[in-house]
Amino acid sequence: MTSEKQVIGWREWVGLPELGVDRIRAKIDTGARSSSLHAYGMERYSVDGVEMVRFRPEPPRSGPVVEMPVVAERVVRNPGGRSETRPVISTRLRWNGRLWRIELNLTRRDEIGFRMLLGRQALRKRLVIDPGRSYLGGTDPRKE
Repeated sequence: MTSEKQVIGWREWVGLPELGVDRIRAKIDTGARSSSLHAYGMERYSVDGVEMVRFRPEPPRSGPVVEMPVVAERVVRNPGGRSETRPVISTRLRWNGRLWRIELNLTRRDEIGFRMLLGRQALRKRLVIDPGRSYLGGTDPRKE
């Protein structure tokens, strides 16, 4: 039995409810294996041997500080072509009435137009991308 995959555009409004982000504009990036989120004021620390990260997701920079366990570290090539090691967290993504768990690497994306990239792993076996369309999940994920 197969289920038909939903179509997603090249850019979408998504939510990250566990991070207190009601909506953020994400670029759907098939060139990126992993998903990435801008993390403002990121600090890493350890609690009882568990690696943790504290940050403010962008947006809202003025929102609450989020603390999450680091589930992995990944070497990622940044937009300038240099490799960097980034902490990875696991959280839920909300799009078009659907909710599923994804991994996000955290970095500073100050100079980049999209504060979030949604990579292939987050889309795999769930969605098909139409690169000629945008915002197929609507403009405000809070109303889903």
